[in-house]
Amino acid sequence: MKISRDLTDWTLTATGGPVPADLAGVPVPATVPGTSHTALLEQGLIPDPYLGTNETSVAWMKRTTWRYATVLDEPPAADDERVDLLFEGVDTVAGVAVDTDVEHAAVGQGRTQLGRTANMHRSYRYDVRELVGTPANLVVDLDSAIETAEAEAKRLGVRPMAYDQPFNMVRKMACSFGWDWGPDLQTAGLWKPVRVERWRVARLARVTPLATVADDGTGLVDVRVEIEASGLADTPRLTVDVSVGDRGTSTGIPAGWSGGVLDVRVEAGDVDLWWPTGYGDQPLYPIEVTLYEGDGEDRSNPLDAWSGRVAFRTVEVDRERDEHGTGFTFLINGRRVFTRGANWIPDDHLLTRITRERLERRVDQALGANLNLLRVWGGGIYESDDFYDVCDEKGVMVWQDILLACAAYPEEEPHRSEFEAELRENAARLAPHPSLVLWNGGNENIWGHEDWGWKERLGDLTWGAGYYYELFPKVLAEVDPTRPYSDGSPYSPGFAPEQVHPNDPDHGTHHQWDVWNRVDYSHYRDDVPRFASEFGFQGPATWATLTRAILPDSADGPDGAAVPEGFKESEVFLLHQKAIDGNGKLDRGLAPHLDVPEDFVDWHWATQLNQARAVRYAVEHYRSWWPRTAGAIVWQLNDCWPVTSWAAVDGDGRRKPLWYALRNAFADRAVTVQPRGDGLVAALVNDTDEPWAGPVAAARTTLGGEVLATSDSEVVVPPRSVTLVPLEGDLVAVADAAHEVLVVSLGAERGLHGWSESKDLALDAAPLETAVTAQDGGYRVEVTATSLALGVSVLADRLDPDAEVDEQVVDLPAGTTAVFHVTTSRDLDPAALVSRPVLRTENDLVAR
Repeated sequence: MKISRDLTDWTLTATGGPVPADLAGVPVPATVPGTSHTALLEQGLIPDPYLGTNETSVAWMKRTTWRYATVLDEPPAADDERVDLLFEGVDTVAGVAVDTDVEHAAVGQGRTQLGRTANMHRSYRYDVRELVGTPANLVVDLDSAIETAEAEAKRLGVRPMAYDQPFNMVRKMACSFGWDWGPDLQTAGLWKPVRVERWRVARLARVTPLATVADDGTGLVDVRVEIEASGLADTPRLTVDVSVGDRGTSTGIPAGWSGGVLDVRVEAGDVDLWWPTGYGDQPLYPIEVTLYEGDGEDRSNPLDAWSGRVAFRTVEVDRERDEHGTGFTFLINGRRVFTRGANWIPDDHLLTRITRERLERRVDQALGANLNLLRVWGGGIYESDDFYDVCDEKGVMVWQDILLACAAYPEEEPHRSEFEAELRENAARLAPHPSLVLWNGGNENIWGHEDWGWKERLGDLTWGAGYYYELFPKVLAEVDPTRPYSDGSPYSPGFAPEQVHPNDPDHGTHHQWDVWNRVDYSHYRDDVPRFASEFGFQGPATWATLTRAILPDSADGPDGAAVPEGFKESEVFLLHQKAIDGNGKLDRGLAPHLDVPEDFVDWHWATQLNQARAVRYAVEHYRSWWPRTAGAIVWQLNDCWPVTSWAAVDGDGRRKPLWYALRNAFADRAVTVQPRGDGLVAALVNDTDEPWAGPVAAARTTLGGEVLATSDSEVVVPPRSVTLVPLEGDLVAVADAAHEVLVVSLGAERGLHGWSESKDLALDAAPLETAVTAQDGGYRVEVTATSLALGVSVLADRLDPDAEVDEQVVDLPAGTTAVFHVTTSRDLDPAALVSRPVLRTENDLVAR
């Protein structure tokens, strides 16, 4: 049987570059997996780069070279035994060597170079059987990734990119070089396990199971088994067992086989289908592949084994042309699915700190926001198996970008070969996961080439077209033909970019970034995209996260009264606001709806609220156009550090008001008022398998609750559909826009419409009656509106950073009540729970 041993205890030494004198040449204990940042943090040798202005104080690390070293002390290899070193992930450019002269490792006597690495997104394996038997030093010398990239840009010619550093010239996580929501740290290290593997005769080099469903409902698993022979002796007869659930098959391989690919099919019988959340269950079937020597009579000592899980479902993307353009609709098991999604970035910039528990919490937060898809964005990483396992189990679909983003990428060698190697490896690794429903060629690269002035700058230089249109579909057709592929996002299926703009909202996938960058969020309604795969609006992190990472100590109190004047333009705040003119865009996006507060506490609440308002406005618009619009993937679910960003969950894992807005906008059933033609309609969204029936009650009232006009009509909204109910006559004959509101409800779901922006409404500054009751695990906060109360929220993290609230950003017509449940282990002041700045409304911003 194959024997594996992880090498976890190493030393890290800064060997060159702008290293502080007290660290230069000094070995530091380092745990693998890990990076230079995590090793130095664990030893207290650098400050936490996420706090204050510390990001700038560790900038020297980007141009430093590093050495990881450990003792390789392995018994000698038997005559028929291979001994391999497996590096699952090296970040990024490195030389790997074994030095048998332990006493003189720094000099390099007796050193054997094993090879070089140049891609953090793939693994490397080296045969070291001739180098074991006596203790030796295993040495990994890491170059500066930025200096490697700069040299490559000089060699091949600079390609356009979204930022100043040539992240497109090295196969490293693009956002490691900084992004408009992320720090510029440029980690270096051994970010995945390093292990010694000892094996004999043959091993399972790669197993790729492809699960499909036959027309009669039979589950089929085609398993591609790649076998490597040791090459140390003639290969005997081999046997491969493959089992799926309670079904299996055994295949013999004749003696003398030199290795290669064995294709095995297992018929799993009448299987239960895997469904996305909200459509059905997620049954998973165990799969095992075992390799034996001989005819398999003795199965007690296999040569190698692999195990995983598969599930059975079909996935297609309908990209047919129609009267509106070109669609982009996911079909799972033949059923059309409206995609309620969010873009996903690495959940911590220091990747080795991400645990399964953390990923599960984040996916649960996606489910809590009523999402059914996460898009793994192309500037990050191919996530760990834990991420896809959790998505498999919980029914969250995964759209997987191939890792290119916002840049032109060279197609010359060695870049093309590196792209091919990483895609082959990761496509095979991810093939078993039913949650994976789409491979996407990259993020905004085709759009950039067509529309961002790249053509003039590139001239005849390559930019990636050969990847999107040739290499990627070719590799996926060979390795994973069971899933659809899209050329990029955004893109217009079936058209060359010169024919139809890749970001044309009428065709395929669309990114809406004029909102946020240039125009007010009311312009979301200008287009009816076929599939909105990126859109979003910024807002700051929660107060508790700001307090931990950014705010001065003087602002620790719950009222935040000691936040210095002009703090949002301070060095520390702007270091955690990476967007170009980000604060300016926040203010300009707020101004049409609310006056921009001077006070930081009010500004923080106003911009968080406006983020929630803007994204909900977009989602409700998109959903109202189903099935013409077939999906909305907001930018973004999560953050990788404390920052002002587009995320719904901040870098400390706290839910921002946006998260609650997403949950309501993406609810299974929703009511929203939308324009159609010259009038208004109530859009009744039913994304369930049951009809939604009942009276649609609509009323035009004063802000204080006086009824001015009503209508009442019975409707039946069919399953997975949208019904539009016209709102006409006296119901919309507004006489005083500053004092009137339209309320529409069906059952427990309610939508509001005003004819004026909030800053122009005659809102009552104190519209709530409140009551607080202590209960097990926290508090019950009941609020009743005496007049229209907008955006009612209980920001309990101001009193306890660990407190959570079950609802936020609630709009209450006069006479209605909402209950907020605050979960906390602390004794809180009930009066503080219902006072500013914990209990907030949109009203108090207008009144102030």
